[in-house]
Amino acid sequence: MVGPAWRGVLIVGPSGIGKSDMALRAMQAGCQLVSDDYSCVWTSGGNLYAAPPETIDGKMEIRGMGIMSDLPRRPLTRISLIALAQTDPVDRLPEAEITPILGLNVATIRLNPREASSVPKLLTRLRRSG
Repeated sequence: MVGPAWRGVLIVGPSGIGKSDMALRAMQAGCQLVSDDYSCVWTSGGNLYAAPPETIDGKMEIRGMGIMSDLPRRPLTRISLIALAQTDPVDRLPEAEITPILGLNVATIRLNPREASSVPKLLTRLRRSG
């Protein structure tokens, strides 16, 4: 989440690629966690929303530390951006990309979550999302 406009990002990718690590770094940059591992998503008013399932609400697995539950979090958010986590090289000048979810087309960015610049890139792109 960035700012008061509830602009959220859904980070997707294979297990072990670094999604939670990138989310943790985003939280250190001022973002808030909605859910770790998986989210409940739905549409309303032409927007996509996400919230945590009850079983993992407020919890995040941090590799090497275990399950943490005292992190800054938000109960739900409007999803403005999809981040596709990948280890393949990211195109220097990518074409605009969207991901269809529940009948909505959501702006999408591809990132390598292990790159130091992944969170600044994510936040820059998220600020440009409506």
